[in-house]
Amino acid sequence: MDTSESSTTEPDAAAEVAPLPRRGWRRWAMDTRPLRIPAYRRLWTSTIVTSVGSQLTAVAVPKQIYDLTHSSAWVGYASLAGLVPMVVFALWGGAVADTVDRRKLLLVTNIGIAVTSLLFWAQAATGLDSVLVLIVLLAVQQAFFGFNSPARTASIARLVPAGELPAANALGSTVMQTGLVAGPLLAGVLIPVIGLPELYLIDALALCVTVWAVFRLPALPPLGEGPARRAGLREIAAGFRYISGHKVLLLSFLADIVAMVLGMPRALFPQLAAQTYASWGEGLALGVLFAGIPVGAVLGGLFSGVFSRARRHGWMVIGAVVGWGVAIAGFGLSGNLWVAVAFLAAAGVADMISMVFRGAIMLSAATDEMRGRMQGVFTVVVAGGPRLADVLHGTAGSAFGPRAAVAGGGALVVVVMLALAAAVPALRRYRI
Repeated sequence: MDTSESSTTEPDAAAEVAPLPRRGWRRWAMDTRPLRIPAYRRLWTSTIVTSVGSQLTAVAVPKQIYDLTHSSAWVGYASLAGLVPMVVFALWGGAVADTVDRRKLLLVTNIGIAVTSLLFWAQAATGLDSVLVLIVLLAVQQAFFGFNSPARTASIARLVPAGELPAANALGSTVMQTGLVAGPLLAGVLIPVIGLPELYLIDALALCVTVWAVFRLPALPPLGEGPARRAGLREIAAGFRYISGHKVLLLSFLADIVAMVLGMPRALFPQLAAQTYASWGEGLALGVLFAGIPVGAVLGGLFSGVFSRARRHGWMVIGAVVGWGVAIAGFGLSGNLWVAVAFLAAAGVADMISMVFRGAIMLSAATDEMRGRMQGVFTVVVAGGPRLADVLHGTAGSAFGPRAAVAGGGALVVVVMLALAAAVPALRRYRI
């Protein structure tokens, strides 16, 4: 790659001197060098709080809708209502992030998310009991999130040196995966104690930490001195053309689509818990199945020190996706609950590796003026892939049985990823 990409880093980050190589067990432990950069450290610290807080709302909304309607269908409709604006505004927000000061955009969108959480609290505390209001608030919240996410991720490349991007991605991904485990567990404990409305309020207060962290960031205006650009359909289309013209970026997106669409089996967890693993207790089985992948991802993050020494980022993505497919196929073939969970945890480790290096590729291979749009597309892929997988695996599970559907999906991931890697050498050759 062109080493001039590292020149896009902010001066205080670029001035950081790489420490001496770590020895012994420290080589495997999480690389925390990016935390020495004050701006990144504040942003990451705020993520610790909000990753848990956001999961409180993620549990509270479907819980409240189900309590009001006693219908899982309405829960599904609400999820769709949140997905559509998130997709639209992630694509638009990525274009906007390439034309304005990203710090200002993050301030506006984080304040918007916080205000939405306060409105969630207000409707619950006053006993409004309106499903329509809940769905509208969820759509607004996801629109703000779609606007926020591309700018937040694209900003990382301006805060840390290029050589520390894998470490920064590992730090951020580990915190988010920890929130996926701790947040729902905390919500389950708190709902009987303090009630549903207070979960929304805790999330809103947690978001104040993020607003403060973003306020303390340096200005992040567009690089270069060209004419000001608009953020319309033309710019969004330019982002897709940019992806199609850069095989490494295109394959990084395709790798995630292959892994998630063909190999994400979460839609079959309830059926597997009720049938295959019922002897362990349906409730216990369902809980540990859903926790398996996030727990593995957290463990992968804690031992991610080796990521910082890897230079062949393309091979790391290929290996991680193939490893994911093998682990998912093993899960599908497992008749023992704990063996199955071990395979899911292994899949979580592979998913963490894939996330880290796909993120590093997108931040290093794309120019700064395109990073926002790349992250917008990335947000859509990450959100949309598992939902498509729910439909695909649900249908296949009904036709062939859940274990056959899961094992077959894992095998397809391996075959398709290896075929892509063989057909297009650009990803194999990519290194930093």
